[in-house]
Amino acid sequence: MKAVRRFTVHARVPDELTGLTELATNLRWTWHPPTRDLFASMDDALFRRVRDPLRMLTQLPPSRLDALANDAAFLARTRAASEELRRYLTEPRWFQRRVEAAGDGERFPRAVAYFSLEFGVHEALPNYSGGLGVLAGDHLKAASDLGVPMIGVGPLYRAGYFRQSLSLDGWQVEHYPVIEPSGLPLELVTEPSGEPAHVRVAMPGGRELVAQIWKAQVGRIPLLLLDTDVDGNDDDLRTVTDRLYGGDDDHRIRQEILAGIGGMRAVRRYCELTGHPQPEVFHTNEGHAGFLGLERVREVLDAGELTFDEALSAVRAGTVFTTHTPVPAGLDRFRADLVRHYFGDGRLLPGVDVGRVLALGAEADPTRFNVAHMGLRLAQRANGVSALHGRVSRRMFSSLWPGFDTEEVPISSVTNGVHGPTWVAREMSALLGGSDEEWGHDGDGSGIDPTVTDEQLWALRRELRGNLVEEVRRRAREAWLQRGASALELGWTDRIFDPDVLTVGFARRVPTYKRLTLMLRDPDRLRALLLDDERPIQIVVAGKSHPADEGGKALIQQIVKFVDDPAVRERMVFLPDYGMSMARYLYRGCDVWLNNPTRPLEACGTSGMKAALNGCLNLSIRDGWWDEYYDGSNGWAIPTADGVTDPLLRDDLEAAALYDLLGQQVAPLFYDRDDHGVPRGWVSMIWHTLRTLGPRVQASRMVREYVESYYGPAATTVAEAVADDYAGARSLAAYRARLDACWPLLRVVSTELTVDGSDTPVVGTPARITARVDLADLTESDVEVQAVLGRVGDTDDLADVVTVPLSPCGRGEFAGTLRLPFAGSLGYTVRVLPRHRLLATPAELGKVVLA
Repeated sequence: MKAVRRFTVHARVPDELTGLTELATNLRWTWHPPTRDLFASMDDALFRRVRDPLRMLTQLPPSRLDALANDAAFLARTRAASEELRRYLTEPRWFQRRVEAAGDGERFPRAVAYFSLEFGVHEALPNYSGGLGVLAGDHLKAASDLGVPMIGVGPLYRAGYFRQSLSLDGWQVEHYPVIEPSGLPLELVTEPSGEPAHVRVAMPGGRELVAQIWKAQVGRIPLLLLDTDVDGNDDDLRTVTDRLYGGDDDHRIRQEILAGIGGMRAVRRYCELTGHPQPEVFHTNEGHAGFLGLERVREVLDAGELTFDEALSAVRAGTVFTTHTPVPAGLDRFRADLVRHYFGDGRLLPGVDVGRVLALGAEADPTRFNVAHMGLRLAQRANGVSALHGRVSRRMFSSLWPGFDTEEVPISSVTNGVHGPTWVAREMSALLGGSDEEWGHDGDGSGIDPTVTDEQLWALRRELRGNLVEEVRRRAREAWLQRGASALELGWTDRIFDPDVLTVGFARRVPTYKRLTLMLRDPDRLRALLLDDERPIQIVVAGKSHPADEGGKALIQQIVKFVDDPAVRERMVFLPDYGMSMARYLYRGCDVWLNNPTRPLEACGTSGMKAALNGCLNLSIRDGWWDEYYDGSNGWAIPTADGVTDPLLRDDLEAAALYDLLGQQVAPLFYDRDDHGVPRGWVSMIWHTLRTLGPRVQASRMVREYVESYYGPAATTVAEAVADDYAGARSLAAYRARLDACWPLLRVVSTELTVDGSDTPVVGTPARITARVDLADLTESDVEVQAVLGRVGDTDDLADVVTVPLSPCGRGEFAGTLRLPFAGSLGYTVRVLPRHRLLATPAELGKVVLA
């Protein structure tokens, strides 16, 4: 028999233990060891099995809860934990101190709304698929630790992302376990009447999509999750939040409309109900929730007599857009007629013309709507997620800023970080002398206890490797049982892996560009490395392929077929169902973290950061974060076959380089032991990694950068834009209208460069540049005139440019002085750019006139 409906019965917690409920439902326990210790003391075996305090409370026998309610020592520990949580939730932290120390003209937002289609906080809340969601979860945790006033918002998926198993022939099989929200660390947001708070989003055909709002508490940060499986929705609308990244374009655009437009409405209602400050800055983590900007335009239009362009100016000022995609094929794009279907009748966003919506997402193909283009046009500040990805993004989106050099495209970068307290082994934190919350939180690695010896560090690394070996054996046995093997034939799984063998980890999503099977390019060489008599290696591989990606599934099958070979299966495994719980063992127990994407297709890639915090050394293609953080002593860089256009040849060359590094550098260093059995050279690299990478890869560093360079400036700009009945926004919109009318008529009439003192100038000689500009109906204060000087070659293209602003010295006359910066053949030009106090950069509007 099957149940017709699911429901959850909550545990009866004695009044004396009510503090446990708050401790269990605030997800700070996921990165706070003392709170986990408290719950483990109730029933250690049960806690190790469920890894979720809330589930644990439902499974403990009432008699055990009653006994704990009469245990004075346990009650004292519970009170102390509750008081410590309240202190954490209320005390001033870094953000509050930063606001207090702000200088003149500095402003920081009362609140930031952070939108993402997935959030990976912990496996107890399975609402993520991979790196994007885990990054979002780490962003919220770091914001909480720093005291940044933030609200997270996204959908709640009833099936989350799929669970993965393998068929007998090694093919990925997906399972979608149904999640009952009332059994998760969530609470419904309710109206004063006690009824669930709902948001409503108009759908075509006169229908309405209704979503209820669940709240997860991530330390100090409320995370709002929208759920459409509610009574009153038609069957097809109930399933809008059924699965993460599932369904066709119609299903996907509904999810993104809900995440953006519904998410905005959820944030507004939550703040009204709770008194939480309304956000001033809105951060879109990828373009999936980009429609939130359109909802904010609608809000502004409803609030006063503004035009669309005036409202757009106000909205852009407070919006930050982060792109994670390094290739155009990875961008979300919908058919323009599908967008027209949802927005065309005016019910979804009253007062917002569908033509303006389509224009925001316009691209070269007029039949397509580009969500990333919309995100960039709705945000005044945009960034990639590593320095290299910033460069890739500027090149990829350069068509939106014609006339500008690629490096001037206004997309900067904030390199992703990871939340140290979540990912660092507790034993590592204890050894290094850091706090429970984050070693290296504020400093440069100098906080590491200087008395820790090489022997102690190496002993801990062996202990963590041993924990991983035990987990590999357990999971490998379970995987074979799921594939149909008999327990009687699995005795060999007790012998796989060795706690004293060099252990390499490779675990991530399985799109083609990550090259899961690069290690298989020469199976004989790989086999020789695995089975080397003196310096063997062992490799643990894990990862999920998107359910619709047949190519990715085929790559997994290739790996599985290789590791099924009895000759190598004790030295290499593929572990199915990669997720956060498995990842912690891998990051902590591996000696080497392998990453070999096709450069530059890895936007950032944070798994190697988590491994590095645990003393694991990276062996990676110089892509994403490793391109800027590799220093020659914190791991190894796999050489790239730049310039080779044949992808198969490129793979062969880079795989050969990988084998060479493993066999000739990595393994020899690992096995080079002194009389005490310690590999001094290897341990030296670990120390260097911990001291230099430790502070740089923290999510706290990342969030600080967002606060200082994005949230703060956005709050300053949006305050000026909306003050005095949107006077700033009206001014900027009027300026843009004048600019649009005059810009085609504006031209540089003449320029001249004169060098003082000599007919043969040398480096450092002052040079004066003058220009006469026909401003049409603009004024000198409306524009910025610049001289651009640099080296020139045969094509007259400028390189190594130096830009100098020219000052007005009469109607249409501009002049400036610079010292000649280089020897050799130089050239210069003059250009005119827009200038307005509410523009973040002169390139923002994509307008430039060249001499």
